[in-house]
This record gives sequence, C-alpha cells and structure tokens, in this order.
Amino acid sequence: MALKVRRSKAPPPPPGCPMAACMAVLGGAWTPSVIWKLSGEPRRFGELMRDIPGVSPKMLTARLRQLEQKGVVRREVAPTSPPSVEYSLSELGRELVPVINSIVRVGTRLREDAWARRGR
Repeated sequence: MALKVRRSKAPPPPPGCPMAACMAVLGGAWTPSVIWKLSGEPRRFGELMRDIPGVSPKMLTARLRQLEQKGVVRREVAPTSPPSVEYSLSELGRELVPVINSIVRVGTRLREDAWARRGR
C-alpha cells in the first residue's frame, strides 16, 4: 500500500526568498566571525587578523570586500601617513548581530544536548 503524499503546512516562502538572501551573506566562511568582531567597535585589518585566529589575510580581505559590496561593512580610509583603514558595521550589518546571537544560542544548546546524550 502506497503512502499518501501530504502537502506541506508551512507557509510558502515570500517572493525572492529573503531568507536565502540573508543566508547568502552569513553563509560564507569566516563571515559570522567578521560581523561578530565588528559588532563591538570599528577594527583595523591587523586587529581583525588577531581577533579571528586561523583566518588567512587573503580570506579576510575577500570577506571584507564581499561584505562591503553587500552593504554590510563600511570601509573608511583615514588620511594619515601611511593611510589607515578601519572597518565597521553599517546599519544593515548591525541588523545581522541579533541573528548571529540567536545562532550562537541555538548552537550552544545543540552542543549541550549532544554532550548530555554522550553522557547517557
């Protein structure tokens, strides 16, 4: 006997799927870490390199450029000698911080639950 195919009760995604647009920003390697570190205060490139252990200069540069193009990060060049570049979150970037906080809370709970299951 074949099982009846059920229809999904979840609402259809909005046109253009905003969730996919958000995940396209957050889904890149190191992206959540960059946004997290910039949520406290503006940072220079070298500071971000120290803040995010394991990221290569090439990858950090790529992520910062990508986030700047998407309007999440602002890049400001100070007219000093030598020039100093500082990165900060834009208004849009600040809206992503609560999203990352939620992901951290769920991730913490998932890790704790997995730990508890191993202890059984």
